[in-house]
Amino acid sequence: MFTFLLVVQGLVAAALVGSILMQKSEGGGLGVGGSSSGFMTARGQADFLTRATAILATLFVALSITLAAIAGSSEREVSIDTSLVNEFAPAAPVQPVEPVPSEAPSDDAAPIAE
Repeated sequence: MFTFLLVVQGLVAAALVGSILMQKSEGGGLGVGGSSSGFMTARGQADFLTRATAILATLFVALSITLAAIAGSSEREVSIDTSLVNEFAPAAPVQPVEPVPSEAPSDDAAPIAE
């Protein structure tokens, strides 16, 4: 059930993206010319895409809530993988190293070229 709803959610999301991208930025829909008396006029397309976007957005949110509820209410046993426990065990503390005494440069040392 969960996998089926997840696939439906993906299809709804793709359709929602498509319906949003087909709209004009001013909210005018596709804006493709045509006769004003036809079914899919520029205004008719804008109304259709606006309604489709609203329906798809509502369906997307409803599916998201449903999937979250199903995932939260699943009663399967939670198992924790302990195979890497020894891999990341803390190492023994490292002994501090004594600082090496610094030598003052001698006068006959060559200058460092920059």
